[in-house]
Amino acid sequence: MIRIAHHKMFAHPLPEGHRFPMLKYELIPEQLLYEGSIEQEQLFEPGLLEEEIIVMTHEKAYWEKLRDLTLSDREQRRIGFPLSPELVEREVRIASGTIEAAISALRHKIAFNVAGGTHHAGRFWGEGFCLLNDQAIAANYLLNKCLCDRILIIDLDVHQGNGTAEIFGKVPQVFTFSMHGDKNFPFRKEQSDLDVPLENGMGDEAYLQLLEQHLKKAFLIQQPDFVFYLSGVDVLATDKLGKLALSKAGCKERDRIVLQYCKDLGVPLQISMGGGYSADIKDIVDAHCNTFRLAADLFG
Repeated sequence: MIRIAHHKMFAHPLPEGHRFPMLKYELIPEQLLYEGSIEQEQLFEPGLLEEEIIVMTHEKAYWEKLRDLTLSDREQRRIGFPLSPELVEREVRIASGTIEAAISALRHKIAFNVAGGTHHAGRFWGEGFCLLNDQAIAANYLLNKCLCDRILIIDLDVHQGNGTAEIFGKVPQVFTFSMHGDKNFPFRKEQSDLDVPLENGMGDEAYLQLLEQHLKKAFLIQQPDFVFYLSGVDVLATDKLGKLALSKAGCKERDRIVLQYCKDLGVPLQISMGGGYSADIKDIVDAHCNTFRLAADLFG
């Protein structure tokens, strides 16, 4: 059974101007349930994490400033949100959901977090609406618990996973692979193990060719026994921030390539949904739902 972490009332801790794109986290499971792609029993609400798990990844001083709401004004501006207890709890639950999904994937080959993909958070900073790095926290959890040995993080959000790259820059057990807009946020990039910068306006054919080429390279180099996949849909041509030109069909084919690769090699896979900022929320929700539909078709 494919398990899916979801989060009720997800947008409510956010400032008014940021709630619209976050509505997708409530609408995605509703749509999947409505159309019969998933059953209610597949959904679970994550709990909170112990602090010792968070500080396996983030510096203790940074976490304590988050927890105690004492980040400086400058640090909060870098994040993009004013801090609140609800916002911090939200991020902790996101990370918890990704850990629980990763554990489920070890048993069932694939699992999802409807949220997550908070890849701009580094060891000692938050950035770009990301406070804690969910997939990095989950990867370190699996390594610490000796549940896997070699991890590949595939980041296909349109923005570079700079926080993830910084966290694992000197950790050979984790290979970071990011395909992202070269002239898009963050404008100061970190160095992933494999970076593929993309020109503005790139469409389906060129994008998918690059993905096939570099995904094969990443798997050959790392030989992973676990994969984290960040499947942001801000690569769509309709996205207000993405600057790429993928069609919805191209985005679905991107997901199929990644999922098929993991299935063929028998590598467990956890998926966090990442960004999506199209003007019509239906485009965002449908593109994300395509990822779940593919998983149901491929993994049953």
